Amino acid sequence: MLKVKEFDRVLLKDGREGDVMDISKDGISLVIDVGSSPEDWKTLYDKTIYDIEKVIT
Repeated sequence: MLKVKEFDRVLLKDGREGDVMDISKDGISLVIDVGSSPEDWKTLYDKTIYDIEKVIT
């Protein structure tokens, strides 16, 4: 399974890049912020480890 830490930059399978803001205790459910600036940031509360293509940094 992919190892993701809080504040990692990730590439989602839908092509968007985002930052992991929170990880559930089970390590599966994630909160990810996507967007390039405060004007278009969006917080995604429904993502899981399975929605991530890879960790960028």
